[in-house]
Amino acid sequence: MKTTLVLAMTADGKISDVKKSPPTFGSKRDYAHLEEQIMSSDVVLVGSGTLKDGGGGVETNPALIQARLAQGKSAQPPQIICSRSGDIDPTLPFFSQSIERWLLTTKIGAVDWLERTSFDRVLVCETADGKDIDWQAAKVKLAELAVENICFLGGAELAASLFAANFIDELWLTICPFIYGGSAAPSPVAGVGFTPELAPRLKLLSVDQVDQELFLHYQVQ
Repeated sequence: MKTTLVLAMTADGKISDVKKSPPTFGSKRDYAHLEEQIMSSDVVLVGSGTLKDGGGGVETNPALIQARLAQGKSAQPPQIICSRSGDIDPTLPFFSQSIERWLLTTKIGAVDWLERTSFDRVLVCETADGKDIDWQAAKVKLAELAVENICFLGGAELAASLFAANFIDELWLTICPFIYGGSAAPSPVAGVGFTPELAPRLKLLSVDQVDQELFLHYQVQ
């Protein structure tokens, strides 16, 4: 199983401004690259905060849809919303889209969703104290469901948890030619942070420049 984190950030390492507005700095090529990664995956992993901010949902590129169908896959990969609390607004546009939806949560987070039809699957994988998602258990359960390639779209808190759990194998990072600044502006990985000894190490696989953007492909060591 391979899990790939795909994100874009400004040249000073921000994924949004100080008002935490939805990011608009990526180019059409960056979005096309994101679509390619999404549509080549078996499932897409999305944090509930990213979903609230407009992330997730169907992709519309006809060529990528046809490529999936030609491989015997569904037109859209299932999207897994990750939320330890299960506190998700059921009126979000995401729930009215023609897409297979899964929820990855804890026992408490699953309570309000088990009797609803909002999610096609509810996967419960919790730590021993029941307060968080057990990512190694989640990896085992996804493997049992024949998931081989996972595309992870964020957000920052979830990225921190996944790096800490050694859940991310590769990183696609687009560096966009903007400076946002601001100490309160979010970066790609939040959480409590890592010490130098425990910080995830990356191996650079490739660098591509397209116009003013850099597309970096890393392997997580």
